Amino acid sequence: MNTIGRPTTPNAVTSKPATLTGGRGLLQNEHLIFESDGWGKTGVDLPEPKTDGSDLGDLVRKDPIGLPGLSEPETMRHYVRLSQKNHAIDLAIYPLGSCTMKHNPRLNEKMARLPGFSDIHPLQPISTVQGALELMDTLSHWLTTLTGMPAVALSPKAGAHGELCGLMAIRAAHEASGEHEKRRKVLVPTSAHGTNPATAAFVGYTVVEVAQTDDGRVDVADLAAKLGDDVAAIMVTNPNTCGLFERDILEISRLTHEAGAYFYCDGANFNAIVGRVRPGDLGVDAMHINLHKTFSTPHGGGGPGAGPVVLSEALAPFAPAPWVVHDANGYRLIEREEDEAAQAFGRLCAFQGQMGMYTRALSYMMSHGADGLRQVAEDAVLNANYIKARLSDVMSAAFPDGPCMHEALFDDEWLKGTDITTLDFAKAMIDEGFHPMTMYFPLVVHGAMLIEPTETESKQELDRFIEAMRALAGAAKAGDVDRFKGAPFHAPMKRLDETRAARAPVLRWTAPQVSNIAAE
Repeated sequence: MNTIGRPTTPNAVTSKPATLTGGRGLLQNEHLIFESDGWGKTGVDLPEPKTDGSDLGDLVRKDPIGLPGLSEPETMRHYVRLSQKNHAIDLAIYPLGSCTMKHNPRLNEKMARLPGFSDIHPLQPISTVQGALELMDTLSHWLTTLTGMPAVALSPKAGAHGELCGLMAIRAAHEASGEHEKRRKVLVPTSAHGTNPATAAFVGYTVVEVAQTDDGRVDVADLAAKLGDDVAAIMVTNPNTCGLFERDILEISRLTHEAGAYFYCDGANFNAIVGRVRPGDLGVDAMHINLHKTFSTPHGGGGPGAGPVVLSEALAPFAPAPWVVHDANGYRLIEREEDEAAQAFGRLCAFQGQMGMYTRALSYMMSHGADGLRQVAEDAVLNANYIKARLSDVMSAAFPDGPCMHEALFDDEWLKGTDITTLDFAKAMIDEGFHPMTMYFPLVVHGAMLIEPTETESKQELDRFIEAMRALAGAAKAGDVDRFKGAPFHAPMKRLDETRAARAPVLRWTAPQVSNIAAE
């Protein structure tokens, strides 16, 4: 037995017979809901309609609706069984790099469900939502204080939406000064998040790439050479996507402002410096903050999000409407151009943003306090460096010199000669019960393996993860290729043909003769 209690027999993972039902132990085999029985039934009894629908004209449905009927227990079991096929932060460490998959305290959820937050409507009279507006105002105060910035736009819905907000504010500022027509470029480092150049292009700018130094930072000389009176802004992530703090950030800011451009900072990694560094002190003009990453709100899944953008004094007048003000008459929203929003570049969404996310984020801030938020950053950095230190003797750190920040980055140099790739290694992690780390990103590192443990993982859980990684690394170096090439063996689904999936994806389920099935 190895250190994590797994058999070391080379082909142990392939010797188990397939089950007769498709289930695996206590994990049930579950079909798509459209493949279920019950096309001729319904889970509820409805009264017969009192009219025949003739007043609907040609809008009356002529064919069976083509939906399966499920009882309540069948419905519950369907979704519970599906949930068992997913990895979740409530199950184990979620080591995706650059994503900060941290635990969400249940206190946040309790607060978001309080009456007055969970059941209000954006079109209610201002007098009936004073508490909600006060919460938004308090959240704004925390965000501007933590970042050292004078203004914040709450309405952006996520990081990329925040980037759009920041660049549109920058564009509005250049338009106000009459320089927009000549400032058509945005400089972006090679290690940037993919949304950075995409957002700049979407706003209408030409993207110019800035080189990276051998130690994973922005090449300041290359930046200086490309700055000029045709540059509207630079977009820099700090700490960057290699998990490193930009040592020359003050020089980057100085050069940018001397050229008449604005400094946009991708704040996706603010979790690593919150309470320790204020971006406003670094010369940042605009920065989005992913509330789900730094202040613990639900992450991903297509649900409601929030990516507020803090703005410098130079960009604050161009912030999008609406925003909250507090005067002798209480709290109100500035929404119209004829009001104080004369220079606002417009609106990013129909209303004021996502109240549930604001409530969760402020609950996290207030429950931690200023000292607790500082500890968040310190523990996140400590955990990442612990992983880097414990794996560097069996895996190759991409930037071995010095500490990292919130994430540890490895390359595939240590896999040379094994016939095993980063993808193979990641698939084998699934068999050991762990979600893979981020693979092949950032692109500047060959075969990248980017691991971000966050601050919410205990040493016990980190050790469990590390021992699994060390055991897999040992198996790879020992030549146990079969363990990796066919992995995952124990997951609900085996490895896909990724080339075929990319070139000929099946994006919807089509049932033959659905109407006939429904009619039976």
